[in-house]
Amino acid sequence: MMSDISLRVQGKAGRITLKRPKALNAMTYEMCLAIEKILIEWKYEPKVEIIIIDAEGDRAFCSGGDISNLYEAGNKRNYEYGKKFWDDEYRLNALIAKYPKPYVAFMQGFTMGGGVGISCHGSHRIVCETSKIAMPECSIGLIPDVGGSLLLSQAPSNLGYYLGLTGIQMNAEDAIYSGFADDYIPKDQWPNVINSLEKSGDTSILQKYSKNPGKSQLAENNKFFETAFKSKNLSQIVKFLSTSENQLAHLALKKIFKNCPIAMSYTIEMLSRLTPQSRIEDALNLEYRFTSRAQEYGSFQEGVRAAIIDKDHKPKWQFEIDTVPKEVIDEFFKPI
Repeated sequence: MMSDISLRVQGKAGRITLKRPKALNAMTYEMCLAIEKILIEWKYEPKVEIIIIDAEGDRAFCSGGDISNLYEAGNKRNYEYGKKFWDDEYRLNALIAKYPKPYVAFMQGFTMGGGVGISCHGSHRIVCETSKIAMPECSIGLIPDVGGSLLLSQAPSNLGYYLGLTGIQMNAEDAIYSGFADDYIPKDQWPNVINSLEKSGDTSILQKYSKNPGKSQLAENNKFFETAFKSKNLSQIVKFLSTSENQLAHLALKKIFKNCPIAMSYTIEMLSRLTPQSRIEDALNLEYRFTSRAQEYGSFQEGVRAAIIDKDHKPKWQFEIDTVPKEVIDEFFKPI
């Protein structure tokens, strides 16, 4: 496992580097546990003043969790594996969100799903010209999780509903606007920035390197998102998008029609239950109510089969967009 991740202290920094570039740095269960263990140790280590997490390769910081083992366990009806996996992963997300020391994440290329969970809850989130951040879980019968629902619920102008239902990728400027990132620093400057952080432990130097990323397309369409996702009903949202002339409406519909209706319906209700006062624990609690049941009662197995295993990209979802029973969603929302 240690060939997949590097954990060390350099200068004043606790350094975490993901080392699975050929797998787009997808995070395994063992990597998750290793990060949690070292973060707890560094929490009480006076020599470590700052945490820096990055990844090898140009294509991805972390494309998400490695779900192959989850799928295999689910096929054997071993649902306890998934319940423990998500429980442990969410505990790490909460630890990062409430970490007492600066936590600086460098997110190049793809940062999706589980990758968001180990970066976007940090105190300082750095993006560059290659960054592509997304929460695409609804495409595999899951919901935006790893605390991502909290970030989505806090995005301006109902934008979180758009991002959560469609899984659309955000570039650097969009990620900053939506609240998933803080600073844009050109990638060729990252070695200098990291070196300075290791030596000083001072995050104020980030401002020295930070640049204006330019205009966000999402920001320019804020009125569209405000109106299009005002309804907290999936069918009504689809109806509005179908009559809209905004180019983003067509893009949204294309994604929504492919995604899991149960997951999207739950996502809408979940985001509407979170408020500006909600804590990371509140979001993770709502997420776990769904994910812990997703293999046995939901469409996770079918979603992964279609996208990852058979790659036919033709999932057979349980319901159509306008026929998801309210009782099914209510059942998922029951406390664990």
